[in-house]
Amino acid sequence: MTEQIQPQAVYAFLQGLQARIVEAVELVDGKNFLQDSWQRPEGGGGNSCLLENGNVFERAGVGFSHVLGNKLPPAASVAHPEAAGRPWEAMGVSLVFHPHNPYIPTVHMNVRFFVARAQQEGEQDIWWFGGGMDLTPYYGEEEDCIHFHRVNKEALAPFGADYYTRFKQACDEYFFLKHRKEPRGVGGVFFDDFSELGFEQSFALQRAIGDAFLQAYLPIVQRRKNQPYGERERDFQSYRRGRYVEFNLIFDRGTIFGLQSNGRTESILLSMPPVVKWRYDWKPENGSPEAKLYTDFLIEKDWV
Repeated sequence: MTEQIQPQAVYAFLQGLQARIVEAVELVDGKNFLQDSWQRPEGGGGNSCLLENGNVFERAGVGFSHVLGNKLPPAASVAHPEAAGRPWEAMGVSLVFHPHNPYIPTVHMNVRFFVARAQQEGEQDIWWFGGGMDLTPYYGEEEDCIHFHRVNKEALAPFGADYYTRFKQACDEYFFLKHRKEPRGVGGVFFDDFSELGFEQSFALQRAIGDAFLQAYLPIVQRRKNQPYGERERDFQSYRRGRYVEFNLIFDRGTIFGLQSNGRTESILLSMPPVVKWRYDWKPENGSPEAKLYTDFLIEKDWV
């Protein structure tokens, strides 16, 4: 018997996850998120939660979306030609937090579910989970990177000893700026097209990642939020944010899928940092704190 998928259970989890993260971050920052609900003409909608010019976060976005359609956009159908032409729905929670303090890393997390419905007798629904989280420091601290990776490893341990190793490698490979030949940050975990454990256990794995986010990130925020900084650090943070923008606009599958599926542009691009700088062929001074990011952190490394 084919295992029944339960999109409504995923929907309920994702909405609850968004609410829990927003509440926790509001307590840390002291400022409330703007709640912006929206509808998509082709079907579905979502709720974009945005905090700007907070006490801790310069910009923090936590978006929930549930969108439906009759024809897959190229970003999805190229990888899954068997799903082309089928009715589909996609739902997920995606967040990016850009702090004021350059000693707090930027963070990204996403958990999502996709299903293309069977149309003819003998066909089965095509479905998968995806997601993960990754950390992008400006001034790296080893204990922060170890903590972030350890929480992810512990979250995945109940599902099998190799999942953290697999997902860490996938994260390192995915969040890589090919045109720069450098990682976006210190990684984390990433998975996509994931259905190998069956619906119940694949969903449980996704929940484990989503539920681990606050434990992985907020202790780092609390440790760094009062660390003194000046114009030099803010300038370097703005420069490194340029790499974040480049990745999101060129490589990020969620951004590409959202724009190709006629999603809400403001919600898709809420991950963008508010202040960014680019320089022509700039290199940090040897031995400087800025150079240490490249030599000690933007490298392939086993953090735990």
